[in-house]
Amino acid sequence: MAEPQPSAPPRAPSAVPRGGVVHVTARHTERFTVVGNHLAQHRELSLTAIGLAVHIQSLPDGARVDIRTLAARFAEGETRIAAALRELEAHGYLSRKRERLPSGRVVTRTVSYDHPAAVRTGQAERVRPYRPSRPPVRLPEPRPAPVPTAEPAPEPAPVSAPSPPSPPPLPQPRTTGNPVRERAATAILAELRRDDPRLLLSERDVTRLAPAVVAWLERGTDPDAVRRTLAAGLPAEPLRHPAALLAHRLTALLPPHLPAAPPPAPRPPRPDPLRNCDGCDRAFRSPAPGLCRDCREARAAAPPPLAA
Repeated sequence: MAEPQPSAPPRAPSAVPRGGVVHVTARHTERFTVVGNHLAQHRELSLTAIGLAVHIQSLPDGARVDIRTLAARFAEGETRIAAALRELEAHGYLSRKRERLPSGRVVTRTVSYDHPAAVRTGQAERVRPYRPSRPPVRLPEPRPAPVPTAEPAPEPAPVSAPSPPSPPPLPQPRTTGNPVRERAATAILAELRRDDPRLLLSERDVTRLAPAVVAWLERGTDPDAVRRTLAAGLPAEPLRHPAALLAHRLTALLPPHLPAAPPPAPRPPRPDPLRNCDGCDRAFRSPAPGLCRDCREARAAAPPPLAA
């Protein structure tokens, strides 16, 4: 047997690990999303939250990511998806804010952050979606411009952006100077906070909205009906501008004028009074005292008296 050689080099280690995952990678040139290990290997997020964050980051701007839409896309259900969204919000990967549009509709604005740490340090920025690079295009060498023979056309005037539409004016009463209606309108607006504390108005707002309430009262609306219409069906979230909401309702829900009342029906003529007949003392109706019909007919049928 040959003697062992202690100076022989050791055996080279194998390039393939004996256990664990083996990665087979390929370079993506389209339809891919860059995800940081701070999210993929997050130790406090659940697997559902990590997968949901990767899905949201792969969507384009404007895609719907509400709970109902995500539950229709995946099999986890609304409860698990809502819990995963709360996890992402707690760790800074997602923010959801409720905003009111100019039309009055309330929507939820969702913002996805692929690197919360960069956002906190002010290093985050919006980047454009990836587009594959193209080979550079060789442009022809510029030629000297010809000398213009005519005056250049004047530049068009800049077009100003259209101004937002102004709100419609508040309804105004046809007649003014009615102290009873003005006091009732002021009381309706001041007492709305008893129906809902969020409808607390300043004295200036009450003075501005009172003529619109007078227009409602002028059209035959009951004061209690005005209060119910203004205070009913309010949104659940806090009211930032209660006076603007009341102004919108006073304008949009203004009732029409009541139609003219029909003329009263003519009263039937009263019957003639009862009188006693001068001949038979029987009661009969007649505009003047005298004989009844039977007595008149009997007297007309009787022969004339003989002359003496």
